[in-house]
Amino acid sequence: MDAPKRIHSGQARAVASLLAPSPRVLPVRPLATRRGRLLLGLALSGGIGLLAYKRRSLTRGGALGAVATGTSIVGLGGWSWGLSLIYFFISSTLLSHFREKEKVSTAADKFSKGSQRDIAQVAANGGLASLYAVAAGSTRSEAARETLQAGFVGALATATADTWATELGVLSSDRPRLLTTGQPVAPGTSGGVTPLGSAASVLGAFTSGLVFWIARGPRKTLAALPFIALISGLAGSICDSLLGATVQAMYVCPACQCETERLVHSCGTSTRPLRGLPWCNNDVVNFLATFAGSLTAIVLHSVVRLFSALQKKTLFREKL
Repeated sequence: MDAPKRIHSGQARAVASLLAPSPRVLPVRPLATRRGRLLLGLALSGGIGLLAYKRRSLTRGGALGAVATGTSIVGLGGWSWGLSLIYFFISSTLLSHFREKEKVSTAADKFSKGSQRDIAQVAANGGLASLYAVAAGSTRSEAARETLQAGFVGALATATADTWATELGVLSSDRPRLLTTGQPVAPGTSGGVTPLGSAASVLGAFTSGLVFWIARGPRKTLAALPFIALISGLAGSICDSLLGATVQAMYVCPACQCETERLVHSCGTSTRPLRGLPWCNNDVVNFLATFAGSLTAIVLHSVVRLFSALQKKTLFREKL
C-alpha cells in the first residue's frame, strides 16, 4: 500500500526540483586562454585602430579608445563578442565614407563632429559594451553571463542601428521629420527621422545580432538573439531620436539662422543656445541610447528565458 505513495512523493520532488533549479556555474577558464585572447585582442584592435587612424576614420584618442574597447571585449567577452564589435566598426566606417562628399556640407553645418571619431564617441558607442564584457569575464554564473551577453547585444545593436540611420538617413530624398511633432526639419537635425534612416536602423540592428549569433556557432538555444537585437536596437535608436529632439543641447547661428550642434558655426559665428540641456551633447545622447537598448535586450532575454522554462515545465508535467 505504501508503494504508490512513494512514487507520488518522488514525482512531487522532481516537480519541485524543476520549479526551483539550482544555478549553474561555469568552469573557471584557464588563465592562459584569457591572456592569449587579451594579447590577440590587443594586436587585432591595435592593427585596426592604426589603420583607421591613418585613413582618418579615428583621431589619435579615438584609436586609443578603440584599442582599449577591442582588447577588453575580445579578451574578456570572447571571439564572438569581438567579431560583433569588428562588424560594427567596419560597417560604420564604410558607411561614414559612403558618398562622403554629399555629407560634408551637412556635417559641417549640423554635426558637432565630423566623420573622424574621437575617444568620446568611441566611449559613447562602445563603452557600455566593454563594461558588459568585463563583467561577463568576471562571473562564473552561466545565468549572469547570458544576461550580460544580452545587454552587450542590445548595446551594440543600438550603436549599429543609430550609426547606420545617421549615415544613410542624411542621404534620403525625403525631408526628415521631427520624431516628437512630425514637423519637417533640415537633413542632419537631431531628432529628425526618415523612412530610409529607419530602414537602415532596422537592418543594422538585426544584422548586428545575426553576426553575433553566427559567430557563436548558430545554436538553436540562441536563435532569439537576432530578434532581440532587432527590437532592442530599434528601441535604442528611437530613444536616441527622442532625446535628440527634446533634451540634447542645440544652438542657432545668429548670422545664418541655422540650427546646429556646434558652439561655433561653420561660417565662423558663435552660436546661441536654442533648446536642450547644456551638458547633454550628442555623445551623452548616444550613451543613454545604448543603455536603453541594452536594458531592453536584458528584459527581452528574461522574457524569452521565462517562456522557455514554462514550456519545459509544461512538457515535463505532460509526461508524468
